[in-house]
Amino acid sequence: MLLGHAPALDSAQATAGVRLAGFECGRIVQPDLGRFNDTMRFVGERREFAAGCFVVRHPKGVLLWDTGISRAMAERSQGRMTFVAPIADRLKALGLAPADVTHVAISHAHADHTGDTASFGGAELLIGAGDWETVQRLGADDPQRAAFSPWLTNGARVTPVSGDRDIFGDGSVMMLRMPGHTAGHSALLVRLPNAGAVLVSGDQYHFRENRAVRGVPTFNADRADTLASHDRFETIAANLKARVVIQHDPRDLAALPRFPQMLD
Repeated sequence: MLLGHAPALDSAQATAGVRLAGFECGRIVQPDLGRFNDTMRFVGERREFAAGCFVVRHPKGVLLWDTGISRAMAERSQGRMTFVAPIADRLKALGLAPADVTHVAISHAHADHTGDTASFGGAELLIGAGDWETVQRLGADDPQRAAFSPWLTNGARVTPVSGDRDIFGDGSVMMLRMPGHTAGHSALLVRLPNAGAVLVSGDQYHFRENRAVRGVPTFNADRADTLASHDRFETIAANLKARVVIQHDPRDLAALPRFPQMLD
């Protein structure tokens, strides 16, 4: 469902029973932040990023947003990445099993957001149409292609998303098109009954300081699209008075209720 057929962002109401939890699905050492801003800011700064994953419980289903770093990815990274725990173990703390996940939504197809995706082959995959095209072009021996094997080769249900997507049909959980980082990049908006609107970044931003200057990484697919998406992201955040969670920034994950507690 595209935005034109969904409740307007400024009028949609939170749905009773919707809850959100965030947790780390790995850590990534970034030895030089210079490449995250193409105006030469942050050159030479070193930082450790989190790979944030999120679970949304809704009366109509369970959404997993991004799947982080797998154990195999960490082992191939020569110490740059750290594996934390299988997502299945995290779900168990919420009283859930992988089979309970009805939707896996991917902010974009980069490996640090898709590492454990194949563990949820019974779920509907939601991914930006531009990124799904990229996934389909990956070589047969590409480890990243293997993450999508249930949907590429086993007939699991996949929905390439061309615009915004109202995931449960009531405006409370929306995948928002934010191209620029990749052609099909998306952010996630969750409207909670008590906590209000929460805007989860994908890779719209990677850390707070870069958000403050609306930085554009050197490796983004399109600079103009990134800046337009920055404008949209910030306008939505302001209009909804949303809590912004930059999912690579450990400070933002730490500011959420301690897992397995959930925002409601």
